[in-house]
Amino acid sequence: MADNGAPSHGGLLVWWMTTGEAGLRQQARGLALEISPAAEERVVRVNRMFAAAPPGIFSLTMAGVVSVEGALAPPWPDVLISCGRRAGLAAMAVRRRGGAPMVTVHVQPPGAPAAFDLVVAMPHDRLSGDKVMHVDTALHGLRAGLLAEAARTPDPRFARLARPWTGVLLGGATRHAPFTSVDARRLAQRLDARRETVGGSLIITASRRTPAAVIAALGARYISDPSTFFWDGGGANPYLSLLACADALVVTGDSISMISEALATRAEVWVFETGAGRRHQGFLEALLRKSLVARLGDGPPSPRLEGLDATPAVAARVRRLIRVKLGTAKI
Repeated sequence: MADNGAPSHGGLLVWWMTTGEAGLRQQARGLALEISPAAEERVVRVNRMFAAAPPGIFSLTMAGVVSVEGALAPPWPDVLISCGRRAGLAAMAVRRRGGAPMVTVHVQPPGAPAAFDLVVAMPHDRLSGDKVMHVDTALHGLRAGLLAEAARTPDPRFARLARPWTGVLLGGATRHAPFTSVDARRLAQRLDARRETVGGSLIITASRRTPAAVIAALGARYISDPSTFFWDGGGANPYLSLLACADALVVTGDSISMISEALATRAEVWVFETGAGRRHQGFLEALLRKSLVARLGDGPPSPRLEGLDATPAVAARVRRLIRVKLGTAKI
């Protein structure tokens, strides 16, 4: 056994830790599974009052940390990946409790960046330093191989639709902006204008965050349209097939995750804005400046010969940290 109680056969023990929000889990999981397919999830609950404590004194013995999924106990991980500020506090406490060498990685700005071996941030996070790695898109689990496999077997429900296919990914409201039926009708007008120009068909998919009023408005508009497939939540979700097979993608601007996954494909990516907070807007503006995306209704983005996926590059840097801190036997 290793000093921290983990098996010493050369395999890595990797945890990924969040407070359970879907967007945070997706980023931490995507990176963790790229490091080790056997990575384990830990979901914690951190009381907001305790989360205000100075990061240096935050500990697992404080009543503010509750394990919701997975034990916060030995064997401690070799690599701990956290995402979200409150999960970062719990990760720092795990590192202090563990004792043995541990590589700690945090995604998004943490309360104490110096406490981690690597911090993954976007340019709009305005975070700098030797331990900071900037990425253009959010981390996720959609690798090029997975998309290529999905492209070989398109969803049969798309078979009747004429090319080119414009995929439409619907998000939802944020605390800064609603997503209303008025927005849905405005989106439909722009989609119809695009289809008049380029031809082809629309493949529209809702998410669990999409408001019922938006689904109803778009359903009323497209349910009888023979050149549209509209997934409103019934049957299998066509999301992966849509990403893999669409010739162009339209994504609502509320979701950093969906925009990032769309950019992992080689399709042109257009963003339909419904309003956003500072962080979302900063993310979008950075992509617009690089012409990686375009606003729906504007000129096209720059062509891309391959998908844009930050996760493998971050994983490579984490592996370098593992070699330095834990030794080559752990790789």
